[in-house]
Amino acid sequence: MDPQAFLDALDSQARRAQTPCGDGTMVWRIWGEGRGQPLVLAHGAQGSWTHWVRNIERLSRHRTLIVPDLPGHGDSAMPSSEDHAGISAALAQGLHIVAGSQGLPIDLCGFSFGGVALAHLAALHPDVARRLVIVGCGGLGTPMGNPRLGRISGLAGEARRAALKANLLGLMLHHPESADELAIHMLLPTAKAARLHASPLVVPDRLVRILPDIRVAVDAIWGALDLPHPDPAAQKAVLRAVQPDAEFRIIDDAGHWAMYERPQAFEAALLDILARPPRTPG
Repeated sequence: MDPQAFLDALDSQARRAQTPCGDGTMVWRIWGEGRGQPLVLAHGAQGSWTHWVRNIERLSRHRTLIVPDLPGHGDSAMPSSEDHAGISAALAQGLHIVAGSQGLPIDLCGFSFGGVALAHLAALHPDVARRLVIVGCGGLGTPMGNPRLGRISGLAGEARRAALKANLLGLMLHHPESADELAIHMLLPTAKAARLHASPLVVPDRLVRILPDIRVAVDAIWGALDLPHPDPAAQKAVLRAVQPDAEFRIIDDAGHWAMYERPQAFEAALLDILARPPRTPG
């Protein structure tokens, strides 16, 4: 299927909701209503709900998926302030509306910048979070990798396609076959739609600084070949210094965008973590 036709078909299966965000609205998509406990999936920087495109169909068989375009990304407006307080306020208000009082607290899963945003949500609005799973997140104060990103502007045709694929392999994915037509098709539109500058909200240690303030369990899933945040053992050590009982699952043969590159292994790890009773951090 044509990549855009595939995205349009998946989008059409969601219920769309809008909640206040800055001077506009935040857009949420909900799949699988009534099929299980709600689960929020938050995308990474310069992304949108489409970061989860390979997981929605299967995960929605088990959970009601609540998937936002984060403030300043995708179809969502900028937050009232371009900091975690503003982002968290929009998320918390939106979840109270979208999930309803009976849906809170709720399980949260965030990829990269989305994990850092949800960590601040859990700390600043503790009534919202039931547990948090972070996926390939920066902000832990560990050494960064060396992403390889090249110029796209001015290129056309096959040269442009090759450059887009190279950028995907230089940051998000590990295997050349993973940078397929769908991933290439999604890359520039989501990046162009992103207006929020996320980097200073993550690096170098914005996540590790907020972890002690989170009063629910925080677990993690990491691609073994994550390029921007390498050495999963180092990430695990930082997380467990704050939450000693944290689950830390490594997805073999996967890069930073582990849920796209190895979707079924990722989903199995996530569902197994979520199936365990929530613990209270010591």
